[in-house]
Amino acid sequence: MINYQRFVLDNGLEVLVHEDHSTKMAVLNILYKVGSRNEIPGKTGLAHYFEHLMFGSSKNVPVFDTALERVGGSCNAFTNTDITNYYITLPAVNIETAFWLESDRMLQLNLSEKTIETQRKVVIEEFKQRYLNQPYGDVFHHIRGLAFDIHPYQWPTIGKDIEDIVNYTKEDVEEFYFTHYRPDNAIMVVAGDVTFDQVEVLAKKWFGDIPSSSMPKKTISQEMPQKAKKVLTVESEVPTDALYKVYHMPGKLKEGYLQADLITDILGFGRSSILEQKLVKNGNIFASIGAYIFGTVDPGLLVFSGKMEKGQTAEWAENALDEVVQEFLESIIPGDTLTKVKNQAEAMKTYESVQLLNRAMSLAYYAHLGDPELYQTSYEKKTQIPAESILDWGKEILKEENASTVYYKAVAK
Repeated sequence: MINYQRFVLDNGLEVLVHEDHSTKMAVLNILYKVGSRNEIPGKTGLAHYFEHLMFGSSKNVPVFDTALERVGGSCNAFTNTDITNYYITLPAVNIETAFWLESDRMLQLNLSEKTIETQRKVVIEEFKQRYLNQPYGDVFHHIRGLAFDIHPYQWPTIGKDIEDIVNYTKEDVEEFYFTHYRPDNAIMVVAGDVTFDQVEVLAKKWFGDIPSSSMPKKTISQEMPQKAKKVLTVESEVPTDALYKVYHMPGKLKEGYLQADLITDILGFGRSSILEQKLVKNGNIFASIGAYIFGTVDPGLLVFSGKMEKGQTAEWAENALDEVVQEFLESIIPGDTLTKVKNQAEAMKTYESVQLLNRAMSLAYYAHLGDPELYQTSYEKKTQIPAESILDWGKEILKEENASTVYYKAVAK
């Protein structure tokens, strides 16, 4: 378990402190409870767009990175469907600089027309380069759009269409900022060579006067259970056919989530996995294949994705995949297989806990889920799940009527 202490400012900012005096470094991590699930059709991609805006300037900080580099710090961020996370690493003696920088952009980010337009161009170019001009780059636009009818998970974090980004107005940007980038929608973790009393003083000094949000958040439409298989064929100038088959699965805190995670670990994690051994090493249809889950707060997707050997079709590959999955569901999971994947989970958790930044991000993420203790209890629960429960949930999730399949077909130039 990661040790921590917690307090909440009057404006709603939740603060966790993880003291580690074995290092002279410190991390300040701020998680905002906003991702692409908080967007609406026609204005998609705003959460990711804001990640770019936040590294511009604020009232008292002309260039964010430059101010941080002067005190030996570095920073980065990421956005996904559920959260946007910002982190700063720097020598602990300079921790107050991190408080200053983060508080200034939370309170008074530069949202001038020039800044909005500059970052708009950056994000549009990223959309083109990463999603439109790469082989298979737009596949998750197709998968999400096929699998989800009404939930915001139906578009990727970058946004559904470039037109959405093009059409952001200054009012759209300001509304998003004043709704989501408020202290009562954030969790701050300060970790490293700091003390609880020190962090409490600095948090009150720099964040205490920032007002809470007065703007209501939009209701998120929830997906209804899927009743029939969905299929989409996409043709593109790609090297070979590819297959993407996804199934709806429970959200992060619901029963069945950990079982789905174990299913993909057993079937598709590593060179010794069932899919790798049966479909790649001892087969001639798949060049590669993997399995994983999205890991979302609301009900998400369990994913099988694979590239075909030259000349093999995605439809034929799906038949081969279905046979292996069905064989798995009708089998008994060997004890050594289950032990192996649970040992892998333990090794991954141990590896992640070595770095100070990972500990800070984990505390923030599980606090956002409702309880930092979930970092440990979820892992313990996962390692105690019996094989019978995994197969029962496999039969519940891996049903054909619960599937959405994208055949990504290679066509000649």
